[in-house]
Formats: sequence, C-alpha cells, structure tokens
Amino acid sequence: MSFEKIAVLGLGKVGRLAATLLHEGGFEVIGVDAQLPLSDVPFKCRTGDISDPAVIGELLSSVEAVLSCLPYHLNIELARAAHLAGIHYFDLTEDVPTTNFIIELSKTARGLMAPQCGLAPGFVGIVGASLADGFDRCRSIRMRVGALPQHPTGLLGYAFNWSPEGVVNEYLNDCEVIEGGVRKLVSPMEWHETVYVGGVKLEAFTTSGGLGTMCDTMLGKIDNLDYKTMRYPGHMELMNFFFHELLMRDKRKLAGEILTNAKPPVEDDVVYVHVAAEGTENGSLRRKEFVRAYYPIEIAGARRTAIAWTTSASVVAVIEMVRDGLLPATGFLHQEHIPLEMFLKTPTGSLFKSGATSHG
Repeated sequence: MSFEKIAVLGLGKVGRLAATLLHEGGFEVIGVDAQLPLSDVPFKCRTGDISDPAVIGELLSSVEAVLSCLPYHLNIELARAAHLAGIHYFDLTEDVPTTNFIIELSKTARGLMAPQCGLAPGFVGIVGASLADGFDRCRSIRMRVGALPQHPTGLLGYAFNWSPEGVVNEYLNDCEVIEGGVRKLVSPMEWHETVYVGGVKLEAFTTSGGLGTMCDTMLGKIDNLDYKTMRYPGHMELMNFFFHELLMRDKRKLAGEILTNAKPPVEDDVVYVHVAAEGTENGSLRRKEFVRAYYPIEIAGARRTAIAWTTSASVVAVIEMVRDGLLPATGFLHQEHIPLEMFLKTPTGSLFKSGATSHG
C-alpha cells in the first residue's frame, strides 16, 4: 500500500538530509528532535522528548511510517511503538540485539519492520547479495567499508563523522561470520588484512553489525562470509591499546567522548566500499568486485559529507521502493533481499551511480 506521511526522528546531519530527500521525493515529512535545526529546512519540524512514550504515541498516530536516525539504544522502544501503531518502521542501526528484537516484533506487524537500512548494514548487503547471485555457486562474500577523512592527521588517521556510540559499539561487540560453512562469533578488531582502493593503502579488521541479517540468509548456501571496517594503517593497533590495555572497554560513554574530542568531524571525508564475491560460473572459478569511493556532493543546494549522503540515500531509496510497492508492505525486510538494480533505479538510489568514483 502506498503511503505519504512519515516522521523522521533525530535531525543530525543524516536525519536532516534523509528528511530533505524524502520531502523532495514527494513525502509529507515531519522532523522531530529535542531542538529545532539551526538552518532552514524544507520540511515541517517540531520539538519533542523522544524518550516519552506519550509523545511518541501521539506522533506516530498521525503518520504512516517512521524513520529513526536516533542513537541505537533508543530504537527498541520506538520500534515497539511503531508496531503498536501498525505503521512502517525504518532505522539505521548496526546493533544486533536491537535487530533481533525487531525481528520478533515483525512476526505480528501490520506494517513493514525494516531496520539496518544504512550504509553498513544496508547498502553493502544489497551489493554483496547481488554479486553472489551471479554465480552458480558462491563460496565467499567479503564486505569492507570505511568512512574516513580525506586528509588524515595523527596516528589514528580518523575523524568521528559517525555516531561515537555506534563506532564504540562496533569496535567492542562480537562479530558474526560464516567460516567453513559454520556460523560463528569472533572478536572485534581482529582478522587484520591490507586492502587497496584506487591505490590508497588501507587496513581492514572485524567489527560488529555490518552483516545485518546476512548470516541468517546465507547459512547453508555459502562457505565464508564476513564484514570488516577499513581504516588507514595503524588504527586498529592503537584502538586495541585504547580499549583493552587502558580498559576503556569498561567505560564506553567516556571512551566515545574522549575519541570525539580528540578527532572531531571533518567536512572533507570519503567513504570507501570494497565488496568481493567468489564462486563458480559455468564450471569456472571467478571473482567479482564492487569497489567504489564516494566523496561529498551537492544535494538540495548544499554540500553533503560522504557519510551523510551515502547513509541517508541508502534508507530513503528503500523507503521509496516500499512506497511504490516494489518491496513487501508487512513483516521483516532483509536488506540482502533487495535487488541492487532496482535500488539504483530509484531517484535517491541513483546517487550511488552519479556520486561514485569506480575502482572495479
């Protein structure tokens, strides 16, 4: 069923841009945050305490869908409220327990429950599944993503353009993989490897949440599946020292504050995506790759950082497909079930073609 009215909760860079893209796509948008945006936006806004069930209940009663751009720990209660209201639910979470909770809710949902609609998990899962579909039998999918400053400084070579809570979560929680056909949990910030994108040397290591629900989907169909975060060389060793030798793993909130204070956001960022799949095709072993670098681009009259537009465009493209009847209207949405070609043909998904520098 087509829908028009959608609430976007959380109006940081990603939420503001997602709401703008939805507005430009013909949706009736209401943006909600504790404070109104300082700059002009083309959609309606209101303030509200998103931790207050009464406020959320009243808000969701007037819309047909909700997109959460909030910190991951607020999503469970919002998903519960969306389920109660019988509306569509979308979020950007990488948190595995949150997604598992939403999977249970989806079994009795009157709308679509669609978490993990960002870049990773989200877009990379769509890409990985698309590459795998091209084989008679796929033996491995390796997915790597890095959101980085273009001009790194210091030993960490990083800037916190993404939620510090989310980054700390990814660095410390166990990671799902499929190895040798067996589903496993492995430690984060391990399985170190070197990756090159367009001649830029990067390192990659395990982090939590990037696979979304792909282990569920691919178990029994594939021998090896994993997700890693890409950083400039030396980053992983320093972060292991910070979290484990200095015991900052026991003080996650403080760790996020320290890191953000040391490495604040930058405007000149880049998002690297490196997805590779191997398998047999007509009896021959082949390797297929999707390797891209995404840079800041202008959208709706303003320059947008790479991490903001790739994340926002990922979820808005999915919402466009649900509105247009191209995806299910109820139950749970697995990102890896979304056809890549269909995604790229949406008005917003097409940004991934026009805004990319291809390296494979």
